Amino acid sequence: MRILLVEDEIRLAEALEQILKKQGYVVDLACDGAVGQEMAETGIYDVIILDRNLPSIEGVDVLKSLRREEITTPVILLTAKDTVANRVEGLDAGADDYLIKPFSKDELLARLRALSRRPSNLQGDDQLCVASLSLDVPACEVVVGNKKTKLTVTEAQLLELFMRNVGRVLTKEQILDRIWGFDKEVELKNVELYVFYLRKKIDFKKSGVNLETVRGVGYVLKEVPL
Repeated sequence: MRILLVEDEIRLAEALEQILKKQGYVVDLACDGAVGQEMAETGIYDVIILDRNLPSIEGVDVLKSLRREEITTPVILLTAKDTVANRVEGLDAGADDYLIKPFSKDELLARLRALSRRPSNLQGDDQLCVASLSLDVPACEVVVGNKKTKLTVTEAQLLELFMRNVGRVLTKEQILDRIWGFDKEVELKNVELYVFYLRKKIDFKKSGVNLETVRGVGYVLKEVPL
């Protein structure tokens, strides 16, 4: 399961990140509301842990924006404000759960397990389709016409990112952060290399979509007439 953690208290964020990673979760970290919102809008996360009091954009405003954009990813809202009015406001904004600081790691992990079991979290996202291009996310298999092609995990994650952002230009830096996180040893050349792998493995001409290079910026997946 892939989690987006949006928390500006660095010590807390790093501690939660380590706890979650030890449990086998893939964790991406954002330290302000604007960055967190941008990352959440990619739609690649299974759960978002969102602090309420954030720089740039407050957590509740981030949440409202995501729901307006029909991003249905489950959200656990973190807050130090323990009042009924605050909890109601957060839930009305679209939060799926609420945790009051300070909280125990066991409680957080239990809330995550509960969210992952909810039927409302199962929205057919394991199967993505754009035009004649189909991706089975868990199996890492892409289908164009009658041809099925096996992808590596990283290739499947990259294609998933493009398919969830059809028509949206993604910079190389954005792709690097989403797929490889904050691994300092990974370079922008990795993005170019894996885009090359996708183009080599997938017959985009027969799929009704094209993976285009935006010179000096990044890439965009577009639907095109067959």
